[in-house]
Amino acid sequence: MEENFRRYPIGIQNFEDLRNNDCVYVDKTELIYRLTHTNKVYFLSRPRRFGKSLLVSTLEAYFLGKKELFQGLAMETLEKDWTVYPVLHFDFSVSKYITADMLSAVINRQLLLWEKIYQREEGETTFSLRFEGIIRRAYKQTGKQVVVLIDEYDSPMLDSNHNDEVQKEIRNIMRDFFSPLKAQGQYLRFLLLTGISKFSQMSIFSELNNLQNISMRDDYSAICGITEQELRTQLQIDIEQMAQANKETYEEACVHLKQQYDGYHFSENSENIYNPFSLFNAFAQKKYANFWFSTGTPTFLIDILQESDFDIRELDNTTATAEQFDAPSNRITDPLPVLYQSGYLTIKGYDPDFQLYTLAYPNKEVRKGFIESLMPAYVHLPARENTFYVVSFIKDLRIGHLEECLERLKSFFASIPNKLNNKEEKHYQTIFYLFFRLMGQYIDVEVDTAIGRADAVVKLQDTIYVFEFKVDGTPEEALAQINSKGYAIPYQADHRKIVKVGVNFDSATRTIGEWKIELGS
Repeated sequence: MEENFRRYPIGIQNFEDLRNNDCVYVDKTELIYRLTHTNKVYFLSRPRRFGKSLLVSTLEAYFLGKKELFQGLAMETLEKDWTVYPVLHFDFSVSKYITADMLSAVINRQLLLWEKIYQREEGETTFSLRFEGIIRRAYKQTGKQVVVLIDEYDSPMLDSNHNDEVQKEIRNIMRDFFSPLKAQGQYLRFLLLTGISKFSQMSIFSELNNLQNISMRDDYSAICGITEQELRTQLQIDIEQMAQANKETYEEACVHLKQQYDGYHFSENSENIYNPFSLFNAFAQKKYANFWFSTGTPTFLIDILQESDFDIRELDNTTATAEQFDAPSNRITDPLPVLYQSGYLTIKGYDPDFQLYTLAYPNKEVRKGFIESLMPAYVHLPARENTFYVVSFIKDLRIGHLEECLERLKSFFASIPNKLNNKEEKHYQTIFYLFFRLMGQYIDVEVDTAIGRADAVVKLQDTIYVFEFKVDGTPEEALAQINSKGYAIPYQADHRKIVKVGVNFDSATRTIGEWKIELGS
């Protein structure tokens, strides 16, 4: 039993703690060695809970010369000198930034800690002058160039994205704080900034013209997260234990893990990347649950989607240009880049001729979690009520009570508060989409808004339901569209019974009106 015990680094973002506590560590030190010996000024964007802080902590341990922590890792054979450098490590995720004063307090506290080591000179009154002085004296006192590691640099901007005035103040403070870095090249051995989003208007990006953005580079696509090869080799014992606990074969466990936690791509030719937070939680608890979303969905993402009037039905398969990922911006207004950078969408394809990225949900965990987060924002009902309606709908459908299902759907729409005065067809279509997408987490449901596909297809053990909805039309029109467009044809070879359902939605009463059911092939 003891030899099979595995300690997973859940909640541990410090490399030294991880190694001293004999936690599972997927070896990234070969990539880290390459990173530190190629260029010296980098920016890396990755979603939350993807190992950015652990990467920064590993770099800190490496530059502090803590050789003993790297025993048995690739770095042990790659590094020969183990030079000790002065390291300035700043983690902006330590606070919430509701006001500019909160940011000033956090920066001041960190500068004071550094000044206890490297002192402060008269006249250093601003953040930029104090930071510049610390870097210069650290170099002179140690005789070694300085390593600067800035983790989650964008936390203050993300927290204040909804407030233009506060964001402007925060942006000015950040510009002042970061400004010394552009003129300190001779004192710097290495600089890394990590975050979720890239705010291109920040002076750090415009003035550090040698900054290497490795966020979407193939050669560093696996620097955070876990690849298929790493899973199958370094974590083989964990898969075996997972399979045993869930009474499945090794390969079945691999399939489950892939469907649930794999699917991230961070560049044109990126390896498949697994979410490390979810993967380690799954191994620890021996179950395939949705762990990433238990940490919460940033409200600013949903706010951006609604403010931009983005059609969320397109999130399953949408496109973005390379320029969209690096567009100059004071604040986030375009949802696609930030949805990608936050991990809710990922790259599923790339067209080099047109430089277009195809984006979609990476896996089941993300799709389910995001849909559940979106539902209350669009229907203004508590999440538990949404789930109740969906589950009850499925139960009725399984026993063939289609009329009861539609009555339940009617009740669902009728329960949505009347204060929602949006009577646009897209709004109702969005709610239908979310409802059936949520169903898809429990049973086999296809929801496709492309031309030539039904609004929803529900597959049960003995029956396939093909749904088409019309807003202020007739159920006959909906059925006619199913038949004329051949929506049921792809399922004719299936042994299951096909049921076509045409439904009208009455915008005046704001709920389901009439419906018509037709059996057939």
